[in-house]
Amino acid sequence: MSRQARGFDTAEAFAHLCRRDRKLGAWMRRLDPIGANPQWRKPFDPVDALARAILYQQLSGKAAATIVGRVETAIGSDRFHCDTLARIDDAALRGCGVSGNKLLALRDLARREEAGEIPTLRRMAAMSDDDIVAALVPVRGIGRWTVEMMLMFRLGRPDVLPIDDLGIRKGAQAVDKLEAMPTPKELTARGERWGPYRSYASFYLWRIADAAAGAKQAVARSQD
Repeated sequence: MSRQARGFDTAEAFAHLCRRDRKLGAWMRRLDPIGANPQWRKPFDPVDALARAILYQQLSGKAAATIVGRVETAIGSDRFHCDTLARIDDAALRGCGVSGNKLLALRDLARREEAGEIPTLRRMAAMSDDDIVAALVPVRGIGRWTVEMMLMFRLGRPDVLPIDDLGIRKGAQAVDKLEAMPTPKELTARGERWGPYRSYASFYLWRIADAAAGAKQAVARSQD
């Protein structure tokens, strides 16, 4: 497989989606334009990113940031890797506020990195989306959604549709004026027309879900 560039032409994606899907396009024109994500051009370390994703799971941003800061102080580094995580024992990690499940996930990530199982950023450039997912979901605590967020927001892959994401499903529900959210299977079929820019469609679906929820709240307040 040839190397894939990070990011894509958002103007081209906008025009393509408006042309292929009139319902989605009408919403997109009503919302502010979504430009290229600056993170697409910034280097990052996949192992460090995955470790932080693990630590942030199921916590508020503030609480997670506090725990991350404690761990960074304890290991004397702002990079999470097998060698830096080896500087701290399990009891000390728990003392930083890391839960038992997350501790096991970090240890598993470190073990897999040491074994060469976690692809580097350079290797990822030559891998398909599905191959990256397959390489990373075996890590304890890392699910498909977490990898999809890396693909979309860090690697800038243009054609990712997180079908299990509630925000995406609610956005699709609003676009099609459905009584219930589409199932993941239905969303997969619905998203076929958005290729090869399903990531860009997803960015808008999140915003559409927020806008639709705000409109419902405004109507509810007006009726009080």
